[in-house]
Amino acid sequence: MKREHVIRIFAGTFVLSGLALGRWVNPWWLLLPTFVGVNLLQSGITRWCLLEDILKKFNIGEECR
Repeated sequence: MKREHVIRIFAGTFVLSGLALGRWVNPWWLLLPTFVGVNLLQSGITRWCLLEDILKKFNIGEECR
């Protein structure tokens, strides 16, 4: 699986989890999907993503050959 796919899965999971927790646990959890959205916007503009650097460091998301 490519690193980009892993990042999208992380982002989607965090957004959906934050929305569910914000709905059923505490509205403050809605800050989680807000943070993810801001991070996605920032990485689209600057072409830098912290999660991508972390995944590279641990060799996660390398293309299988």
